[in-house]
Amino acid sequence: MQTGLVVGDDEITGTLNYLSTGQLVTDWGAGYFMALKFSDFYPDATSCLVGMNPSQGSGLVDILPDPDKNGVFKVTDKDTQVFEFIITDGIDTITKTFDLSGLTLN
Repeated sequence: MQTGLVVGDDEITGTLNYLSTGQLVTDWGAGYFMALKFSDFYPDATSCLVGMNPSQGSGLVDILPDPDKNGVFKVTDKDTQVFEFIITDGIDTITKTFDLSGLTLN
C-alpha cells in the first residue's frame, strides 16, 4: 500500500501504491491510500480531527475515541489535497496542515 512514508513538519512524503482490490477498494473505490498511526496526544485533548481536505466523503474524523488510533486516508489528488490535523482541549485549538505534493503515486 505504501513505502517510505515520512511525516515531516509540513509535508508527508513517500510512495503510495495503487490499490484495485481488497476491503479498502470495496469500501472507497480503487486508488491510493495512506495509513497513519497517531500517538502522544496532549493530555487535556478533548478532540483530534484528522483527514483529507478536501475530503472525498468522510470529512475529518475524531481519532481520540478510536482504540488503536490508526487511520487510512484516500488520496485522490496529491497536488490539491492536504492532510489536516486539528486538536483542541475545548479552549485552545491547534490546526496543522501537511502538504502531499511530495508523494509519489505508483
